[in-house]
Amino acid sequence: MSYPHAEVEASIRGLAEAFIEAERRGKWSWLADAFYHEDCVYTCPYGGAMLVVANGREEIRKTHFGRDMDVGSGWKGWTFPITYWTVSGDQIISHWLNRGPGKRPDGSYYETHGVSLITYGGQGKFKSQYDLFDIAHQMKLCDELEDAGLLDPNLKKDWVIPMKRRLIEMLGQNMPT
Repeated sequence: MSYPHAEVEASIRGLAEAFIEAERRGKWSWLADAFYHEDCVYTCPYGGAMLVVANGREEIRKTHFGRDMDVGSGWKGWTFPITYWTVSGDQIISHWLNRGPGKRPDGSYYETHGVSLITYGGQGKFKSQYDLFDIAHQMKLCDELEDAGLLDPNLKKDWVIPMKRRLIEMLGQNMPT
């Protein structure tokens, strides 16, 4: 079934606005109920270093919008604006940013880019989402934030270092000795 373009467009616009509210609250888990069908599948491969697949709203709430996004995980001061999107039938491609705290001395943001491939499923909710972003550039960004004194120590301990280890292990295979 194909939904009206205006309905699909309204869903992604609503998500972009909800991201701003989630950043303000420092809580993200509520987005699972507001924007995802009960049986939605949310996937983020983290550059091949760590596949996260959340099957259903409850897993989305616990993983992506809970463990990974809530402020307690070290993301305080980060924002994740959805900057633009395109809609084709029930398919949405959105562009968003992982924007770190503070700004560089030149006034630019500390940020990396990502895209989401989303399938709309009616009733203002999504039935699938697949996120892609450059994890190597994200790690470089975190190094830059640390050098500037802006990287949360918990984020470094709980996310950056483990992710770097996964990347090194993954990319170290078949390397000459």
